[in-house]
Amino acid sequence: MRFVFTFIIWSLSTAVAFAETNIQEITSKGGITVWLVDEPSIPFVALEVAFKGGASLDDADKMGATYLMTGLLEEGSGDMDASAFSRATEELAAGFGFDASRDSVSISARVLKENQDQSLALLKQALMQPTFSDVAFARVQNQVVSIVKSKQTDPQDIATRAMAALAYSNHPYSQSLEGTLETVTNLTAEDMRQAHKNIFAKDRLFVSVVGDIRAEEVGPMVDALLGDLPETGKALPQKTEFSASGGVTVVDFDTPQAVAIWAHDGMDRHDPDFFAAYLLNHTLGGGGLSSRLTAEVREKRGLTYGVYSYLAPFDYTNIYAGGVSSSNDRIKTALDVIKEEWRKMAEFGVTAEELEASKKYLTGAYPLRFDGNGRIANLLVGMQMSGYPIDYPKTRNDKINAVTLEDVNRVAKELLQPEAMRFVVVGKPEGLVNTD
Repeated sequence: MRFVFTFIIWSLSTAVAFAETNIQEITSKGGITVWLVDEPSIPFVALEVAFKGGASLDDADKMGATYLMTGLLEEGSGDMDASAFSRATEELAAGFGFDASRDSVSISARVLKENQDQSLALLKQALMQPTFSDVAFARVQNQVVSIVKSKQTDPQDIATRAMAALAYSNHPYSQSLEGTLETVTNLTAEDMRQAHKNIFAKDRLFVSVVGDIRAEEVGPMVDALLGDLPETGKALPQKTEFSASGGVTVVDFDTPQAVAIWAHDGMDRHDPDFFAAYLLNHTLGGGGLSSRLTAEVREKRGLTYGVYSYLAPFDYTNIYAGGVSSSNDRIKTALDVIKEEWRKMAEFGVTAEELEASKKYLTGAYPLRFDGNGRIANLLVGMQMSGYPIDYPKTRNDKINAVTLEDVNRVAKELLQPEAMRFVVVGKPEGLVNTD
């Protein structure tokens, strides 16, 4: 769920030339670290603020609390109700976004330079003085209940929840971001205040600013906005392992199109071999229509419209995963082909031509991510949260180009585990049964 105001000025965001992106690290007098790109071409500032923890901080019986609390931040604060806050935002031509995920809560601001102080004062009010009024709470709680009910009949979500339960046991990753019907309906305004206290603290804070603002202005700005945050929040979760063993889990569900996902252990983003694994995955299943899985499952056999794989280095675990959908009478064949391609890639690796094509695509596409102030601000916060150095945008492509064919094929043998693949299939798949 994304709680974002329509903001016409976003369309005026201009791209900073990739090769000229100069990222500065600023530390405010209050001790807040900020990554800044000074881009004065239009009088506009993009601010991105993120807090580690996210829904992973919810207790099991309070599942959905962080998600619901985040949705309430724009629904009343200070002496304003939701309508008054919306009007004030529109009058300032500002845009605010509030988003909760499993690993973080993020806040976005897009403001005109001339209204910067007033706009960020309004944002601070939403962040620091939410009212969680009875009217707003009931309204957003009902919205979340509707989302939860909808996801109970969505095969993709059913599969994702089943995989999480298998893989993460008692870890917060086994829990649902939005919560369950029982947990959401039992949440209270006091739970919202506790969720707010859990997440919003300086010990998990990351900030980036992109736009028409000088380095000497940044420190006072972020101290005014974020300086009153408490120093610490709730303890962050511990690392966990992907604990599901190889095999098949079938979730019986009445649908003509079966949905399947799979996963096994992945790789940490700071592993020296991560870029080799990244290139490997692009060839295997991450490259869309050019990937081997697409060629074998879709093009040659017509078993699906789409199949994919991806590396997922989360904050507290790492997985290598993928997904496919097919008719109930063909899903088993599709999974057999996928597992065989996994095995073949592990044994024989990629070709020199495939590696060169992956490098060309991934290095060529990367600068296109830096296509607007707001998106750059988002990328910079993501880099900080991931622990990347400040020169990462300028060195990333060199690291990809430095990967050799021998590197990729060695990693393929180590990373790909066809017998460890756990498949979760939702539907009425013919020829597939639970292996546990």
